Amino acid sequence: MSKSSLKMSRTLVVKIGTSSLTHPETGQLSLSAIASLVETLTRLRNSGDRVALVSSGAVGVGCSRLGLSDRPRTMSRKQAIAAVGQGRLMRIYDDFFTSLQQPIAQILLTRRDLMERSCYVNAYNTFKALFELGVIPIANENDTVAVEELKFGDNDTLSALIANLIEADYLFLLTDVDRLYSADPRAFPNARPINTVTPEELATLQVKADTKGSGWGTGGMATKLAAARIATSAGVKTVIMRGTQPANIEKILRGEPLGTQFEPQPRTETARKRWIAHGLIVMGKLYLDEGAVKAIRDRGKSLLAAGISQIEGNFQASEAVLLCDRQGNPIARGIVNYNSTELQQIQGVRSEKIPEILGYIGAETIIHRDNLVLERMRDEG
Repeated sequence: MSKSSLKMSRTLVVKIGTSSLTHPETGQLSLSAIASLVETLTRLRNSGDRVALVSSGAVGVGCSRLGLSDRPRTMSRKQAIAAVGQGRLMRIYDDFFTSLQQPIAQILLTRRDLMERSCYVNAYNTFKALFELGVIPIANENDTVAVEELKFGDNDTLSALIANLIEADYLFLLTDVDRLYSADPRAFPNARPINTVTPEELATLQVKADTKGSGWGTGGMATKLAAARIATSAGVKTVIMRGTQPANIEKILRGEPLGTQFEPQPRTETARKRWIAHGLIVMGKLYLDEGAVKAIRDRGKSLLAAGISQIEGNFQASEAVLLCDRQGNPIARGIVNYNSTELQQIQGVRSEKIPEILGYIGAETIIHRDNLVLERMRDEG
C-alpha cells in the first residue's frame, strides 16, 4: 500500500477552545489565530486527510457583538447569546476557508442526538458523506436548544464523542498551554511536563488541574483529561497541544514528540458497543450479586433478573444503566429491557417467573450481552 493511500485513511478531529481563538484581554476574536488554523486544516485536507473541526467561541463572539463584558450565567441568556454568535462565527470561518477554496459545513449537535441510535447513525452518515465530498465539517453544541441535563458540558467532551462516532485516528485538543503538566505551570513554576501517557498511566493520572479554564472558556485541563479517557478508550490517539501553533499538528503526524500524546487502547468493540459506552447517559444503577458480576465480567453472559439485588434511579426500558457490584464498583453499562418499576417487581427472581409477576411475556434477559459494555478505564468523575 502506498504512502498516499495510507494518508487517505487518516481521520482527524481538531478541537479548538475559546482561549485559543480570542485575545485574552478583550475576548475579541484573533483573526491571525483563525487564519493559521484554517491554513493548517486546509493543507491537511488537501493532502488526503479527513478533517473535522470542533470549535468553541459562539458565546464569546455573541458577547462581543452585543457589547457584553461577562459570560452569561443563566441557560436562557447563554442560549440567546450563542444564537447571536454562532452565525457570525461560521461567517468568519467561511470567509477564511473560502479564500483557500475549501468548502465547510456546520453541524450542530445535542447530547440527545448521540443518545438515540437512529440519530447517532444518521450523524455518522452525514460526517461520512461530507468527507466524501471533500468538506471540512465544523461542529459545535446546539446551545440554543440543549437542556441542562442533556448538555455535553464542554466542547472537549463533544470532540471526544465525535472522534468516537466517526472512528477517528487522532483527536487534537488545542488549548492555551503547550502540553499537560503535573500542575498548572502558570501557578506552579516547577510543574513537570508530561510528554506521553499510556492507557495504564491515564487510568491513574492525577494533576493539579484548573477546572475552570480561561475567563471566556468553559473547560480546563480536567475536561481535557476526561476527553482523553473517552477518546483513547475508543481507540483514538489524543494530543493536548498549544492552540496558537496549529501547524504543529502536521509535525506530530510526522512523528515529532510535541504536546502531550495519549496512546489509545486497541479498538476492539463494535460501533454499537462504542455507542453504548460513550453515546448514552446512564439513567440509573443496578447492583448485582457476586454470581451475576462474575457471569458478566468473566464469562460474557447477559444479565438476568435473578442477579439483581438493588435498583437505583427512575428509568424507562431501552435506557442505559450502570451495573455495579454490591459495593458500588462499576462493572458494566447497558440498555435495559424493562423500566425501573418493573425491575423492582422482578429483581432477584428466576426468568420463568417474570410473566407470572408482570402479567405479560417479556424478554428473558434484563440486559442482553449484545447491549452490554464492560467498564474499562472509564472516567466516571
